[in-house]
Amino acid sequence: MQALLPAEAMRPKPEPEESLMFLHNKRLQYTVRVSEPNPGLANLLLEQFGGAQGELAAAARYFTQALAEEDPGRKDLLMDIATEELSHLEIVGSIIVMLNKGAKGQLAEGVQEEGELYRAINGAGNDSHITSILYGAGAPLVNSAGVPWTAAYVDSITEPTADFRSNIAAEARAKIVYERLMNVVDDPGIKDALGFLMTREIAHQLSFEKALHSIQPNFPQGKLPGMPEFSRTYFSMSNGEPNVRGPWNSDADFQYVENPQPAVDGGDGKATVELTEADAVTLTMMKERTKSDLTASPVTGADLGSGMAPGKDVN
Repeated sequence: MQALLPAEAMRPKPEPEESLMFLHNKRLQYTVRVSEPNPGLANLLLEQFGGAQGELAAAARYFTQALAEEDPGRKDLLMDIATEELSHLEIVGSIIVMLNKGAKGQLAEGVQEEGELYRAINGAGNDSHITSILYGAGAPLVNSAGVPWTAAYVDSITEPTADFRSNIAAEARAKIVYERLMNVVDDPGIKDALGFLMTREIAHQLSFEKALHSIQPNFPQGKLPGMPEFSRTYFSMSNGEPNVRGPWNSDADFQYVENPQPAVDGGDGKATVELTEADAVTLTMMKERTKSDLTASPVTGADLGSGMAPGKDVN
C-alpha cells in the first residue's frame, strides 16, 4: 500500500534561482604576506587604494560601463573585470592594514613616548602620520597625499569605442604605478602580491584590446566620420628647431601644413553673430556707456601707494 504524502512534499521542487547578488569570499584572490609593519609604505600603497589609478576607480569605471553596455559579451567582460578589481582593492587594503598594525595599537594604547611614537608612524619622512592620526591607521579611501577619492576619476562616456581606449590607458597607468611601488618595496611578500596585481593589469589590457577591435570599424569613435578635408591634416603649430617629422605627421599619411595661416577654412577668421535689431541697439548702448576714455590719465591706487601721485611731493 502506497503511503500518502503531504501535498507540499508531492509538489515538484523548483530549480534553484540564479543568484543576483555579489557574494564575498573571506579568502583573498592572492595571498598577502607582510614581513613587518611599515606605516610609511602603507601610505604609499594608498595610491592604488583611493588614488586616480587605483583599484576602486577601475572597479567603478568598469561597473558603470557594464550597466549601460548593450552588447552581452562586452557587458559580461566589464562586469567580470569590475568585480575582480574589487578583489584587488581588498588585496591592497589588506596589505595597507597589515603594514599599519603596529601603528594602530601604538596610537590606540599610547604605550610609547610621544616623540618616539611620532617617529615610528612618520616612516621615512612621508605623510603617513596624517593617515595614522586621522584615519586610525586603517585603509582610507584617499591617495598617498591624503586627497579623498572622487567619482571624477571615472571618465566613462558610454561609447564603447571611446571607453575601451580609456580602459586600456587606465590599465597601463595602473601597471606603471605598481612598477614604481615595487621599486621601493623590499618586503618579498608584498613585492610578490604587487607583482600579481601588476600582471593582472596586463591581462585586462589584452582583454580590452580584443574587445575594442572586435568592433569594426572602431575609428573614428562614434558615428560621424569627421570633415574629410581636415581628418588627415597635420598643422605644425610650433615654430623653431628641431622640427621633427615621423609617422604621426608624415606626408604619406597626412597633409602636412608647415605654416598654417588663419583661417584654414578659407573664411576671415573672425567671430560673428546675427543679432536682432533690438539686440543690436541694446549692445550699442552698452558699448557707449562702458567705452574707455583714451585721453584720460586717472590716478590709481598704485600711484597713491607708490607716492607718485600727481601733485604730491615725494622728496
